[in-house]
Amino acid sequence: MNIEPIAFIHTDFSEKFGIPRQSGLVESLKGTISFLPEYRNPDALKGLSAYSHIWLLWGFSRVAPDKSFHATVRPPGLDGNKRLGVFATRSPFRPNPIGLSCVKLLNIEPYGKGGPILEVGGVDIADGTPIYDIKPYLPYTDCRDGSYGALPDSEPFPELKVLFPEELANILPSEKELALKALLSIDPRPATKRNDEERIFGFTFAGYEVRFQAGKGVLRVISIEKME
Repeated sequence: MNIEPIAFIHTDFSEKFGIPRQSGLVESLKGTISFLPEYRNPDALKGLSAYSHIWLLWGFSRVAPDKSFHATVRPPGLDGNKRLGVFATRSPFRPNPIGLSCVKLLNIEPYGKGGPILEVGGVDIADGTPIYDIKPYLPYTDCRDGSYGALPDSEPFPELKVLFPEELANILPSEKELALKALLSIDPRPATKRNDEERIFGFTFAGYEVRFQAGKGVLRVISIEKME
């Protein structure tokens, strides 16, 4: 079976670094989904507004393709040395590089230029990522009582206190600034680098280069510069 994209998502992440490990960790991170011409039919979305959340099936387009099968992988949420079975992780390095995200459906714009357009929140996907399918989230069955995750990769990291200097305030639009602060609080550093308190990290967000340093439960923003 060959699958082709039905749409592409547009977000504030032009690179992989900084993207939350899972969807829903930062609800204020937004994205817009635009459909390919053959799927730009408002009838395909009839009834979707009855749902608060949707599932996105998407492709790990930023991962180099590898046709060989690897039974174990190093999940990015662990320390980089531990290996787990590929089917026990959400690592992008898998036989079929397909991601699964539950996002909040904020708005449906059925008509207009390039419509229909979906606005979603809580994204964990890079800009320009292909979307292969969209399905409604069904609370009565998709949220299972008694579910658990026992491995470290299924537990959230402790939140960091974000120090945001006054001189950097108002560089970003207020909505983007709030989203950035929430994103930084969940510690975007790779798990393998979280013991290096001297290192300065940088990533792109909403067209800006953000640099920061973290350690001992605190993250300090060093600079925010608009990219050329």
